[in-house]
Amino acid sequence: MEKAPGQTYLPCHVVAISGGKDSVAMALRLRELHPDICFEYAITPTGDELPEMVAHWKRLEELLGPMRRLSTLTLEQVIEREGMLPNFRARFCTRVLKIEPFIDYMDSLPGGSVMYVGLRADEEGRLGLVRPGSQFTVRYPMREWGWGLRDVLGYLELRGVTIPKRTDCGACFYQKLGEWRDLLKNHPDRYERYAQIERRMGYTFRSPGRDTWPADLDGLRQEILSGRKIRESRHGVEKKCRLCSM
Repeated sequence: MEKAPGQTYLPCHVVAISGGKDSVAMALRLRELHPDICFEYAITPTGDELPEMVAHWKRLEELLGPMRRLSTLTLEQVIEREGMLPNFRARFCTRVLKIEPFIDYMDSLPGGSVMYVGLRADEEGRLGLVRPGSQFTVRYPMREWGWGLRDVLGYLELRGVTIPKRTDCGACFYQKLGEWRDLLKNHPDRYERYAQIERRMGYTFRSPGRDTWPADLDGLRQEILSGRKIRESRHGVEKKCRLCSM
């Protein structure tokens, strides 16, 4: 960022918001604790969010104020550019649509600017992502506060904020069979769009051999509509895109 002679730029305070429980709780609490700081709230939409998530962001803007949208590409555009669908081995969607836009934006700001990231105190093994040579600082307020999952959930309940069941892309390869079934039931037009992408690309969002159900969305739809029941698991950890759900 170039400065005019004699002009001084103050560091910026940018709060990274995915829309998930952790980043939302962090953003709301930061506003409470530091009303004197002019926080900027930034998000990275993929253009593939479900309507519930779009409505959630609108509600957050009512609570926090305008949120800067950093994305320049949509998920479908990235898929076309890469010539393949994202999967757990090739998570280019996360890198291109989430990580790089944030780091590029922070690098464009005055030196000494701060990015606030919603990592909790009970997930010490997780590290933030910073590009070597970057001049901005990354802070993890919830670790500074000692906040774990219970604190986050309790605070959101106190504030009356409900997080949508899905905060990631509608076609996220991490989602479970039951989520694909719900997508077909609640958003059949969106489901069909993903099936069309699969046909065009020659790949599937779901990994073949992951379970006994068809990997392709056309085949999966036929099985679901035939009345085949999906066995719901009550145990285990639900796998999601971490950057999209925190």
